[in-house]
Amino acid sequence: MEGKARNAFLFFSFTIFLSLSTTLSSPLDYQTLVLNPLPRQTALSWPAADSEAETLQTLTDTADSTTFSLQLHHIDALSNNKTPQDLFGERLQRDAFRVEALSSVAASAVGAGGRVGTGFSSSVISGLAQGSGEYFTRIGVGTPPRYVYMVLDTGSDIVWIQCAPCNKCYSQSDPVFDPRKSRSFAGIPCGSPLCNRLDSPGCNTQKRTCMYQVSYGDGSFTYGDFSTETLTFRRTKVRRVAIGCGHDNQGLFVGAAGLLGLGRGRLSFPSQTGAQFNRKFSYCLVDRSASSKPSSVVFGDSAISRTARFTPLISNPKLDTFYYVELLGISVGGTRVPGITASLFKLDQTGNGGVIIDSGTSVTRLTRPAYVALRNAFRVGASNLKRAPEFSLFDTCFDLSGKTEVKVPTVALHFRGADVSLPASNYLIPVDSDGSFCFAFAGTMSGLSIIGNIQQQGFRVVYDLAGSRVGFAPRGCQ
Repeated sequence: MEGKARNAFLFFSFTIFLSLSTTLSSPLDYQTLVLNPLPRQTALSWPAADSEAETLQTLTDTADSTTFSLQLHHIDALSNNKTPQDLFGERLQRDAFRVEALSSVAASAVGAGGRVGTGFSSSVISGLAQGSGEYFTRIGVGTPPRYVYMVLDTGSDIVWIQCAPCNKCYSQSDPVFDPRKSRSFAGIPCGSPLCNRLDSPGCNTQKRTCMYQVSYGDGSFTYGDFSTETLTFRRTKVRRVAIGCGHDNQGLFVGAAGLLGLGRGRLSFPSQTGAQFNRKFSYCLVDRSASSKPSSVVFGDSAISRTARFTPLISNPKLDTFYYVELLGISVGGTRVPGITASLFKLDQTGNGGVIIDSGTSVTRLTRPAYVALRNAFRVGASNLKRAPEFSLFDTCFDLSGKTEVKVPTVALHFRGADVSLPASNYLIPVDSDGSFCFAFAGTMSGLSIIGNIQQQGFRVVYDLAGSRVGFAPRGCQ
């Protein structure tokens, strides 16, 4: 009996080994990565704003337009005195804070035992804390409009801006907005339905107007009036948008004046303006180093790309700000990675887990077991490339110095109803000017997985809130 048992075990082991060998030796699909290391000198500069509106592009100039488009700029343009390596390091540092903040918001929602995220607290944490805003645009605020730079953030709901008089404000490139000089600024009454949508609304007892206040564990905070104001996107005016008008702000990002919340909650810009823009918007992000090519965001029916492949949005019963999607698996070299299953990314009924699409996170974070399986599969497929030491959060790097292009295994994300094949430059990125490139995914111990903007680059990412879906259109920046 012992001999039979031993033979059965050996047969079982040989079968497993043969199965793995067959999987690893199957022909893989490759694509070419043209190598562009980080430049040694910074070529980025803060976008000029000599004449407020002409730097913006629109699809139409009519005042009652239901569609418009804006240029986007990367936040690195704020720092033209730093090297590309310095900027990249700061980007990774911002990213770490960003991921921690998003995970904390999700965890807080679960711990609270009820729905959060429509109020200002979670919005500011995810969008502003530690300067994590990545892309910004120029918007007119008030009547007459005062044009300022605003960060766009799909992980936040509230539209927010620094306001005079400033008891405490961080540095920004434009003059601080003064609501006393705007004919359209109006306070929101205490106890009104709009005020009550905030997580922790306050009240100015003298003016009987709504207030917001948010503080953070690191000592940063924002505080001010919750009000309505007119926003101008070139000649397209959007009236009575609920915004936070902050008179006390500390520890937030430097440069831009505030934030345009593009989240899924009831106080986000797309939700507030649903009647005018049909709760649809899209953006296409070019690489931050491609300074000659503008990124763009489009609002309205024209935001829907005909070539987009859509995946349904799923709802988190505890948190309505984030855009949750269903990730079923990942392929490397045209073959599904064993061990990466939908169960690793499942959003459960308590609000734990799940996968979100986020414009403010750079590097895609996958729950640890999924990342390890993906990384190992990519290492096998890229075994012909010379390895390099780890770099920051990246544990799979390659020394590609002296080369102009290399073949790398393909990577595809499989969402429900939408397979997204990534360009090589969306997952093997330069980390210095000497030819070191790293696999641009990372693991997370949090249950929340995040699809970041490096993986989104070059796609037009379509947010159709009316249809409860998100789409991906390749080569969408053209």
